[in-house]
Amino acid sequence: MQSAKVKLVKLVDSAKLPRYEHEDDSGLDLFALEEQDIPPGKTALIGTGIAIELPLGTEAQIRPRSGLALKHSITVLNTPGTVDAGYRGEIGVILINHGQESFKVLKHMKIAQMVIVPVIRAELEEVDRLSDTIRGAGGFGSTGV
Repeated sequence: MQSAKVKLVKLVDSAKLPRYEHEDDSGLDLFALEEQDIPPGKTALIGTGIAIELPLGTEAQIRPRSGLALKHSITVLNTPGTVDAGYRGEIGVILINHGQESFKVLKHMKIAQMVIVPVIRAELEEVDRLSDTIRGAGGFGSTGV
């Protein structure tokens, strides 16, 4: 397992630092800074009260928690959210309530996962034609349902 040094700062004293729940987890748990209600069908920006400094060549992906999705129909709206290495502001999580009832985010509740991953920068080359493949341009269900 590779590691990367990520610096972080509490922007608010009451913020809870991200942490791995288990030794072999890929995602760090992110915690809500304060209570907030999310009505059915609505979104909310949930603050974490932390900021991070990622090593160059990495990004942080903000992903949903499966338990919140299964039990409460709560997920991260722009999943995965991207935190670029140059960003130094507060980590915020956009949650959406797909459920039928209002959902209460509690202070220090686990709201999302943050996974640190390497980034590959593409070198774009404009060409007149792409190579042929068996699949070709087939997409959106072209291989079956």
